[in-house]
Amino acid sequence: MSDTVKSVFCTIVPPHVLDRLAQGGDAARAEAAQRTLEHDSQQRTRRRVTALRGLAAPAGTPSDSPQRTIYDAGHRVVQPGKKVHAEGDAPSKDATVNRAHAGLGATFELYLKAYGRHSIDDAGLPLDATVHYGQGYNNAFWDGSQMVFGDGDGDVFLDFTIPVDVIGHELTHGVTQHTANLEYYGQSGALNESVSDVFGSLIKQYALGQTTDQADWLIGQGLLGPGIDHGVALRSMKAPGTAYDDDVLGKDPQPATMDDYVRTSRDNGGVHINSGIPNRAFYLVATALGGHAWERAGKVWYTTLTGGQLASDAQFADFARLTAAAARTLYGEGDEVQAVLKAWSQVGVPTS
Repeated sequence: MSDTVKSVFCTIVPPHVLDRLAQGGDAARAEAAQRTLEHDSQQRTRRRVTALRGLAAPAGTPSDSPQRTIYDAGHRVVQPGKKVHAEGDAPSKDATVNRAHAGLGATFELYLKAYGRHSIDDAGLPLDATVHYGQGYNNAFWDGSQMVFGDGDGDVFLDFTIPVDVIGHELTHGVTQHTANLEYYGQSGALNESVSDVFGSLIKQYALGQTTDQADWLIGQGLLGPGIDHGVALRSMKAPGTAYDDDVLGKDPQPATMDDYVRTSRDNGGVHINSGIPNRAFYLVATALGGHAWERAGKVWYTTLTGGQLASDAQFADFARLTAAAARTLYGEGDEVQAVLKAWSQVGVPTS
């Protein structure tokens, strides 16, 4: 595994959304979407990193405090850009810089306080982010080593640092890269996306101190701009397929159960689409158990991701089986196991 070369380039806005915008009748929206698609395609081709599973963590004593650095690309397609904010600096006059700094901190905090994990690699990896990337760039991404945020076009999408769950989602791709290293294709790729949605949502819930019934279970709430009339977010974990139904964005294509599993060659085999199925399973487990979702439900998912049993090409049924095993190991034959078994059954994924 450790000598396999993989692409690590994971974006928050799925290609099917950008495709729809690029083919739409509005010239300005189409141009912004096309520029974003072309950029993302080039990045996917260029970015190759060695798979990290099995590699030893760097030596040293990781701190319980994050080491965050924010860079400004100045609306150019450069990385990292000009250093504008370091750990310990006073708040910036630039709200985007402050949001990026806070979002990196919120992510670090959830992983440390809830799971004892020291940063993305569990070895104190410094957290770097580039803001104001490109002209009207409609995406945010983890490139294998750092975060990058576009400002959006101000019409369909706003600044990508606004939703803290988007920041948490993208950084969690780094956690997955350093643990199970789930292949970014088909069901394993949809699991990769779902894990990022799960922990992105948990990071938001933890930062806000929300219980399962207080959480909105949306990914990217607050990201959609004034050009969108009928949409609340990029995805809904509670009700996949309902995040938007809009003349500009089209209809949210996510299925909630295996009955509606989408077979497609686009988007690496539908990784952003079919992630709705394991997303819904997590929502069902978390709400069945109640309280704070990062505690029991989150611990089961975290243990599954990091426990060493999850193969890089795992399918939904493999992940489901391992979550049941993790729940049993952590909590015995109690409510947790029953919640996990019932949730996967409700979305049509076998656990045996």
